[in-house]
This record gives sequence, C-alpha cells and structure tokens, in this order.
Amino acid sequence: MALSLCIIGALSGCSYIEMASNDAKAVAVEPAPNAGFIEQPDRDKKIAYIPFQRAWIKPGFEKSHYKEIVVAPVNTQYMLKMDWLHDMSSASWFGDVKKDIDELAVYFHDQIVKEFEDDPNHRFQVIESPAQHKQKALRLELALIEIDPSTPVLHAAGWAVPGGSSAAGVVNQRRAAFEGRLRDLQTGKIVATFADRNMADIGPIDLTRLTWYGPAKGIMDMWAKQFVQIANRKPGEIITDPVALTLRPF
Repeated sequence: MALSLCIIGALSGCSYIEMASNDAKAVAVEPAPNAGFIEQPDRDKKIAYIPFQRAWIKPGFEKSHYKEIVVAPVNTQYMLKMDWLHDMSSASWFGDVKKDIDELAVYFHDQIVKEFEDDPNHRFQVIESPAQHKQKALRLELALIEIDPSTPVLHAAGWAVPGGSSAAGVVNQRRAAFEGRLRDLQTGKIVATFADRNMADIGPIDLTRLTWYGPAKGIMDMWAKQFVQIANRKPGEIITDPVALTLRPF
C-alpha cells in the first residue's frame, strides 16, 4: 500500500521520493523463490542485523576463527532457466544474453574480491585456491538466480508482448537476486546460507540504461560491499542497504 501511494504521488508530478532503506526494501521487494542452490532453504529466516532477506548461520559458528577467504566462480545455471530468456524472438539474442550473463558473473566475483582486498581492516586475506590456504579459511559460493530485463531493450527486441510471455510481467522491475553459501574450507561443511533480491531506482521512463540487465551491476556493487561489512560487523551493529530506494519517474 505504501509503495502504491508513492507511485501515485510520483506520477502526479513529484520528481523524487525517498523511503528509509530497510522499510523501502521490505515493502517494495519480495524475496525471490528458492532456486535450488541452497539445499535446505527451510532453515533460512530474516536475521535483523543482516541486510539480506533470508539467512541461516550454523549454531556455534564463530567468524573470528577464520582469516582467509576463497571467492568461488559465480554460478549462472539458474539464470539460464528464467522464463523471459526463452521467450525471446531471436535465437541470436539468446547467445548474446548468455554471454552477458557470463560476464556479469565474472564482474560480481571480481567486485567481491576487490572489496575484500581494499578493506582497510584487512578482515580476510583473499586466496585464489584452497591449496594456498595457511590459516582457517572460508569459501564463499554464490549463484545469480535472477536479473530482470530493462524496458527499452525488451520492447526493441519485441519480447514484451502484452498478455503474452512472462517477460511482460517483469518490465521495469529492475531487480536482481542471488543465493549463497559459506563453507568451511577444511571440513567442507556449510556454515551459513543467505539469499537476497534487491531493486534499484525505478521509473516509467529511463533511456539511460540501454542494456537488458539495466542497473544489475550497481546492485552487485552494493552486495559486494555488504559482504565486507558483514565480515567486519561488531556485536550489536546492524548492516543495512547503503542507499535508500528512490522513485525517479521524470
């Protein structure tokens, strides 16, 4: 209801509306359905001090015992199951989008590595492979499970058919989602899981993002920073989205 009022207000002439980050996300962004990367999603719940929508932490897990981290290549197999991807009118587009998905996965991985390496607290030393580890280490495993296509490219490619494909239903949503696991590198056991769907600025007119993946990289940048913030979290500290959700219709 709150989001509906904001949108009505925006369309009636206001050019900028801002909602508190946590409140806006809770109202505007529903969690993504379980994709299958997390094997026991029923354990997940909302943990107040973590910005992600769902999470589980193994009882007794103590992050301070770990000094190194491996960031695994980002899984993309769940992205390739998205309905809109298979509703495209040209097979050549599918090849281009698959290439984009692979590049986005590399981008997400590299941003996380960069944020940990640039962390002034040096909370974790990033290592490239398990063979390099000298201290207790964690392995961060992520899967991209959703990126909504942007409006201009959908219409240009003829994918958004009113009342037809599911692509029409995700126009202008500007959402991205991931599922993740944190694994003890020595034992191989999963010590935490988490999942999040987030959304960037929305508006009925936006000619500045003429790629199908719209603002997905911005959302990934935010997630990468949040992983480092969680790693550095102090007792009692609440990690939130770094910027508020805004509606910029004009």
